[in-house]
Amino acid sequence: MNRVELVRWAAWAPDIATQEEWQAWARAPRPIVGSGSPEVRFLPGLQRRRCDALSRTMLEVAHGCCPEPLLSEVACVFATRHGPFSTTVAMLQDLATGSPLSPARFTHSVHNAPAGLFSIWAHNPRASSSLAGGAETFAHGFLEAAALLHREPERPVLFVTADESPPEPFDSIADPGAGAYGVALLLEIGDGGGALEFSLRQAPGVLTPLAWPDALEFLRWWITGEERLILGRGTRAWTWTRRD
Repeated sequence: MNRVELVRWAAWAPDIATQEEWQAWARAPRPIVGSGSPEVRFLPGLQRRRCDALSRTMLEVAHGCCPEPLLSEVACVFATRHGPFSTTVAMLQDLATGSPLSPARFTHSVHNAPAGLFSIWAHNPRASSSLAGGAETFAHGFLEAAALLHREPERPVLFVTADESPPEPFDSIADPGAGAYGVALLLEIGDGGGALEFSLRQAPGVLTPLAWPDALEFLRWWITGEERLILGRGTRAWTWTRRD
């Protein structure tokens, strides 16, 4: 099987945006706290106003990761564990109080809303997937991106994953380090300097959750140049191995 090559990456979290700031975070990682979203100044005003916090984050990292000539040509995978959490909770509160539901808010409450907004902004008609995989959403999204690559190896894949800081009343039961964040990876088939192998194995023991999202642990691993990364829950071990 041909190797997946990581060509470019971009990430965002509250108070961490530039690659230099992420490199500093990777050297001394800490839980991600806080909410909010980036300004997405590159979007036309009307589209920017229609975006909720999750869509803003996903479009911000997609814009930072994908060169403009490729925006309309890449296949895409958008992975988020909770989707537009704040929008969904606001609609549930409206239902509970008998308030009328906003059609615009409902439009952006569906799980594939960020993918649709990206396709409109980027004029991108290519294959796109939106998925959730619980605590292992990042690994399942990476697997989906790899599958798209091997189905159509001449076309790069933009893999975007993000989540919001859980709103009340769910913040009390959220995972540790569950602040707002977004990560985008531009993947190709190749054996260049960014080549890596990806597999699912039986874990040697019971794996425990990290203090920050799996996507950020992947980014930390990639930046620091370590050879192997193992992520997972229980006895499943999603494994990435860097290849020179």
